Amino acid sequence: MIASLAFAALLLAAPQSPTITKSGLVDSASHKDAMTFFRTGQELLSAEKFDDAVVALNKSVEKDPLLSIAHYGLGQAYMNLRRFASAAKSYRDAIEALRRLHELGQSNQFEVEKQRDDEIKELKRLTTGTSSDSLTKVRLEQRLRDLENQRTAIGGAFRPPAEMLLALGSALFRNGEVEGAEANWKAAVEVNPKYGEAHNNLAVIYMQTGRLAEAEAEMTLAEKNGFRVNPQFKSDLKDRQKAAKTQ
Repeated sequence: MIASLAFAALLLAAPQSPTITKSGLVDSASHKDAMTFFRTGQELLSAEKFDDAVVALNKSVEKDPLLSIAHYGLGQAYMNLRRFASAAKSYRDAIEALRRLHELGQSNQFEVEKQRDDEIKELKRLTTGTSSDSLTKVRLEQRLRDLENQRTAIGGAFRPPAEMLLALGSALFRNGEVEGAEANWKAAVEVNPKYGEAHNNLAVIYMQTGRLAEAEAEMTLAEKNGFRVNPQFKSDLKDRQKAAKTQ
């Protein structure tokens, strides 16, 4: 049951600001509450109760501002509500949470790794338990790989996860910020050159802005890396290429 008695009691409890420990992370009680709100938010997302999901996920990030998967889930809820500017902010907050965890990991590796492990376990649970479409599962698996890569990159420079860059680009594109979308999708393929969906999205932008040769190159890379390109897009691109040759 989505609104469990335990969650309902937590929801009605007097709000308390999380306690920040010496490590820079929230205390264990706040983190536990954040995970409870996150799980409820994910259930609400799956049930397509997006307004309720926003409430639960906002409470999650209030309890633990560095819980990146909650910020990301909030972005998903806003996308479904077509609140694209809010979605972009949530995706940026998710990236910033990971950036902050990376910085804290330089001096508090054990505590940071424990938090990352919690997030990875949650994504594994979602990956194995979801009954969503295949694209949703692919995205969950990509998020899982991104988090696992973050766990092994403590000593190096921080790189935003490709999946979060893709999501941020999508929110910006839907919000009419084409240049920002392109920049983030380019960054996504720099992080993961085999990210077919990001190549496909770049192909769309390139076609829309008249860069037809680049659009075809990106479409080829998308298909090479396992992404099924929309047949209508292929047809539209061919038509535009033919029209350009006759001009």
